[in-house]
Amino acid sequence: QSLLGKSSLKVLFFPFALADHDGYAAKARKAFESFGYSLSSAHEYEDKKKAIQETDAIFIGGGNTFRLLKALYDNNVIDSIRKRVLEDGIEHQQALNVACCTIKTTNDMPIVFPPSFDALNLVPFNINAHYLEPVAGSKHMGETREQRLLQFHEENTVPVVGLPEGTMLRCIDNQITLEGGSAVLFQANQAKAEYPEGSDFSFLLNAS
Repeated sequence: QSLLGKSSLKVLFFPFALADHDGYAAKARKAFESFGYSLSSAHEYEDKKKAIQETDAIFIGGGNTFRLLKALYDNNVIDSIRKRVLEDGIEHQQALNVACCTIKTTNDMPIVFPPSFDALNLVPFNINAHYLEPVAGSKHMGETREQRLLQFHEENTVPVVGLPEGTMLRCIDNQITLEGGSAVLFQANQAKAEYPEGSDFSFLLNAS
């Protein structure tokens, strides 16, 4: 509720990250209505661009990032969402990866293939959600999350914020603040940097 502010807002929900659109929308509707918001789901509209234009706020639910992005492309709403957020300035909360430049730093399996890995590009950096540091003494023999993100920067230059469970970046105008705990920042050709809760990440808006 602190994200959207006043009640009585009309929220448009995007349930496409999960297969059960009706069930996902019903769960979201119950939660939002408990705070005084009305919620409709994008999958219920034939004209989704009109629904985007008429809503007060957008909420994109998480799930499988590849399936979600493919649905946004299939429904031809990428540009419409970008315009409403960046030009019209409506309230929004996004499934983290699709709000970024690309979905290349998602943790999800590619169960479907979107036409591009390019996402909404609402911010000029990427996120790695549910970020985990290596556990001392763990018998896990696979790559750590840090190793995978270092591999990402062998081929890409986009900064990546590793957000552990329960943390978020609150973006208001040109101010980005870390909330809920500490996070880490990976940048190409630089050492990993740790940031405490409350840190100002607005400098990433100038990332190229």
